[in-house]
Amino acid sequence: MTLAPGAEADISLALPDRPGALADFGDALGRAGVSVEGGGVWVHDGVGLAHFLVTDVEAAAGALAAAGLGPVVASPVVSVRLAQDVPGQLGAFTRRLGDAGIRILVQYSDHDHRLIVVVPESDRPAAREICDQWEQERVARGS
Repeated sequence: MTLAPGAEADISLALPDRPGALADFGDALGRAGVSVEGGGVWVHDGVGLAHFLVTDVEAAAGALAAAGLGPVVASPVVSVRLAQDVPGQLGAFTRRLGDAGIRILVQYSDHDHRLIVVVPESDRPAAREICDQWEQERVARGS
């Protein structure tokens, strides 16, 4: 998959379930000048599952490979801003995706208060359309 330079993408990889693994990840990206814009790590069955939002996939993947981490999988994302002061926003937005038959593979928030979502490639155009519609409605409401 090829991403446009500077395009946001979710990078995912398995991290060892050991103290310092996330520090190794962060140090490698920091040395490469790659900023992490959101994401997280969850340990499941002894494996750390990392998903992070970056804008320089090539630099991130190269730095992580050099640090002995990876392989890295990069996925384009769709994003939307929820009205943080309105309860039920997560359910309402993700219900729209679900009602459209769109599976959510990964979801987290970024540092700019946006909901970041990874969906199957075949669902990405429809998900982007739903995000655009949601954003238009949010702006019209003034929230």
